[in-house]
Amino acid sequence: MTAPWDDWNHILKLDPDKELPEGVTYGDLCATGTDAIEVGGTMGMTEENMTAVIEACAEHDVPLYQEPSNPSVVVDNAALEGYLIPTVFNAGSPFWITGAHKEWVRLEGSLEWDRTYMEAYIVMNPEADVATLTEADCDLAADDVASYATIAEKMFGQEIVYVEYSGTYGDPEIVEAAAGALDESTLFYGGGIHDYNSAYTMAEHADVIVVGNLAHDEGVSAVRDTVEAANDA
Repeated sequence: MTAPWDDWNHILKLDPDKELPEGVTYGDLCATGTDAIEVGGTMGMTEENMTAVIEACAEHDVPLYQEPSNPSVVVDNAALEGYLIPTVFNAGSPFWITGAHKEWVRLEGSLEWDRTYMEAYIVMNPEADVATLTEADCDLAADDVASYATIAEKMFGQEIVYVEYSGTYGDPEIVEAAAGALDESTLFYGGGIHDYNSAYTMAEHADVIVVGNLAHDEGVSAVRDTVEAANDA
C-alpha cells in the first residue's frame, strides 16, 4: 500500500503562533512547490489559530495535514488530508510517548484512523521548546539515534522516523546514521534549514526535509530554494 509521503521530498511546516513576513500570504507559500503543508507547532497552539491557518491554505492545491501538539487543538476539517501525530521516542516523560495519545483516543468521537499517521520523533536540540516540554534526552550519539530509528521501525512498526533539531541545524552524520538504520520507514529531517545548500545536504540523507521557521523569517523565495534543493538531491 502506498503511503501519502512516498513521493514527497519537501514539507512546509506552518506555525499558527508565528506571523508571516510582510506582504507574504499563505497562498504564496502554498505555491512554492512544496509537496505538502503541515500545520503545527509546540507552544501557543489553539484550535482557533490552527483552524485559521488550515482554512487559509485549504483553497490551494497542495496536500494539507495537521500536526496537533495536544488533544485540545485537533481540528475536524474536511480540507485536511490527514493528521501527523508525533510520539517522542527519547522523551523523558512517558506522557509524550503514549500518554497524550491515550487522551486523543478518548476524545468525543473516534479518530479517523484511515487518515491518522504516526511520526516517531527523535528530538535532538535540548534548547527547543519541544525538548523542554517532553523532557527529551538530547545527548545522543549517532549510534543512539540509529538505534532509536531501528526500534521505531522494527519493534514499533513506525512508518515515519523524524529526526528533529527544531530551530538549529543538525549533524548530517547523525541524520545519515538514522537513514542507514532504516529499511522501509521514511526518514523525515527538520531543523535549521535556511538555504539551498543546507537543504541539499540534509536531503541527501533524509527522504523528506521539513522546512518551518524559514517561511516565517524569510518568506517565499527562500522556501522555494529549499524545495529546489530537495528535488535536486
